[in-house]
Amino acid sequence: MSIKSDRWIREMARKHGMIEPFEPGQVRHAEDGRRLVSYGTSSYGYDVRCANEFKIFTNINSAVVDPKAFDEASFVDVESDVCIIPPNSFCLARTVEYFRIPRDVLTICLGKSTYARCGIIVNVTPLEPEWEGHVTLEFSNTTPLPARIYANEGVAQMLFLQSDEACETSYKDRAGKYMGQTGVTLPST
Repeated sequence: MSIKSDRWIREMARKHGMIEPFEPGQVRHAEDGRRLVSYGTSSYGYDVRCANEFKIFTNINSAVVDPKAFDEASFVDVESDVCIIPPNSFCLARTVEYFRIPRDVLTICLGKSTYARCGIIVNVTPLEPEWEGHVTLEFSNTTPLPARIYANEGVAQMLFLQSDEACETSYKDRAGKYMGQTGVTLPST
C-alpha cells in the first residue's frame, strides 16, 4: 500500500472524477484578497472545504445520544458562512467536494492543524473503496468557549492509500448505507 502524491490526485480527479469540484493547487486567498484556511491539492493529499450547511448539537430536549435511535431534534439546522459551535459540543457538516473512491483506494481524513490548535477536532471515518458521496464531517469543540468554523474554506485533509490489489468486496458491493449521500447525513442503523 502506498500514499498517493499530488500528481496522482490530479490525474484521478481529471480522468475519473474522483473529486468534484476539484482544485488542482492550494488556494490560500479569496478573490478579494482575504486570507483563507487553505484548500485544494497538497503534496500528498487533498484539503477539503466545509459547505455552509450545519447541524449543531443541542440538548434542549434532554435527549440521550443513541447511535441506534438518533433523535434528529437534537440538532439545530443552520445555513451560514460561519458556524458557532457551543462549548464542549459538536456539529455536523459536509464537504463541498463529492468523492468517488476507486476500488483499490482507502481514504483517511485528518483535521487541519489550524483548527486542531484551537481545540477543534475533525472526525471522519475512512472512505472505503468504491464509496461515493459528500463526506459528513463532525467537528468537536473541546474548549470551554464557543468555536467558529468557516464554510467554503479548508477544514480537513484527505490522504489516499492505494493497495497493490483491488479489494475483494467494496463498499459499493456491500450496498453500504451511506453510499451516494448528499447533504449532512445523520447516523443510520
